[in-house]
Amino acid sequence: MKLECPELQEGKLPAEAGYMNENRNPALEIIDVPEEAESLALIFEDPDAVEAAGKIWLHWLTWNIDPETEKIEENASPGVEGETDFPEPGYNGPNPPDGAHTLRFKLYALDRELELEEESGRENFEEAINGHVLDDAELEAHWEHEHQTRDK
Repeated sequence: MKLECPELQEGKLPAEAGYMNENRNPALEIIDVPEEAESLALIFEDPDAVEAAGKIWLHWLTWNIDPETEKIEENASPGVEGETDFPEPGYNGPNPPDGAHTLRFKLYALDRELELEEESGRENFEEAINGHVLDDAELEAHWEHEHQTRDK
């Protein structure tokens, strides 16, 4: 299984993906999902935030995405959306207080749909997928602090 983002320019997320900009998820292409998959799930996180925030910062958590999905369109809500480290659910783009960060999209093909309450968080999500991951894919993207263009 593969996850690609045609909007990446030299590995960098477009400025529109930033929380202080348009705060829209970039389009993602999903390739070679296992036939036996019953659903997909996606995490978008910032492992570089550990130094500033003391944890891996969760930007987006969504599950029960149709396994037939070949593309998640920009500014989309492809499945049930969980709690992030922002005050609102859904996609929340990068907004680090310091320099460049490497962010990570993680896609999971699951052997079932998840029975999680809407806005469940990372801990419940990780517990729910345990033992149900058929395949996974990762995609790294870079963010430069100077991408920010306006105050939200």
